[in-house]
Amino acid sequence: MRTTRTATALATAGVLAALTLTGCSGSGGKESEDGPERSSGGGKAADTPRIKIAMITHSGEGDTFWDIVQSGAKAAAAKDNVEFLYSAHKEGKEQAQLIEAAIDQKVQGIVVTLAKPEAVGAAVRKAVAAGIPVVTINSGGQHSRALGALSHIGQDEAVAGEGVGEELTKRGRKKALCVIHEQGNVSLEERCAGVKKAFKGSVENLNVEGTNMPATTSSIEAKLQTAKDIDAVVTLGAPFADATVKAKEGSGSKAEVDTFDLNAAVVKSLKSQAVGFAVDQQPYLQGYLAIDEIWLNRTNGNVLGGGKPVLTGPAIVTAKDVPELEKYTARGTR
Repeated sequence: MRTTRTATALATAGVLAALTLTGCSGSGGKESEDGPERSSGGGKAADTPRIKIAMITHSGEGDTFWDIVQSGAKAAAAKDNVEFLYSAHKEGKEQAQLIEAAIDQKVQGIVVTLAKPEAVGAAVRKAVAAGIPVVTINSGGQHSRALGALSHIGQDEAVAGEGVGEELTKRGRKKALCVIHEQGNVSLEERCAGVKKAFKGSVENLNVEGTNMPATTSSIEAKLQTAKDIDAVVTLGAPFADATVKAKEGSGSKAEVDTFDLNAAVVKSLKSQAVGFAVDQQPYLQGYLAIDEIWLNRTNGNVLGGGKPVLTGPAIVTAKDVPELEKYTARGTR
């Protein structure tokens, strides 16, 4: 596993211990009302007052990345005596409405993504003005501080994209297709821009309908059939790597498939070399640290990173990393 540029992954002893925990601490019941419930690891949750934290993301249906984020968040919630609420919508306007709903529920903390900062910015500011600590994760980190968030947890998307561009150059590729599965998502655009900046070859972007996987596969296949000189396809999310492998087979293309993000299917494809490499931004860590930071802030006044972005990636992973990754992806933590 190679970490690109100067990005670092933040880990704590609590994160390591939490890998044995599963489930959400928001199940309710007599014990959760009166005091800390038992975690699935056998111990008790923190004895701090129970609080409610909402996470609102831009996830589309079927994106396994967010399952891993939630796994991390639920583990931290179980440890911290937190009731964890999750909701998502791919459209910025609807995501903003979900943030407003969380404010109305008088939650004690909000975790939010900024894929479409113009659409959700006012709602985030409203939460901060109401005295609700906000942590941003995954996307739109450059907008986090201006909106009043405690900090941003994720990877630097431009650096991640540049790391991919450099890797493609090392592999001798000449023309890359960068597949954007959600138009208007600033982080996805940053990734492709980073690839273009660092890659010595040429880069063309392709917008696809990410919530419709058959249509996505067809669009990529059609592009590969008409542009035979494409020798690398970069997808920006794990589910789209598998779709691209199918599109490659259907088109007869010889292009290498590479991707951002991991799931069990990507690790399997790395092992078979159907995928050349993947960029890991550690989504489990993003979910875990976001919940933990809000809890620490409310109970001890802590702010991770001193208000600076907390980087969870990127790191380039290849077939040689598969033995270690398989056991983690099998339990849904990588």
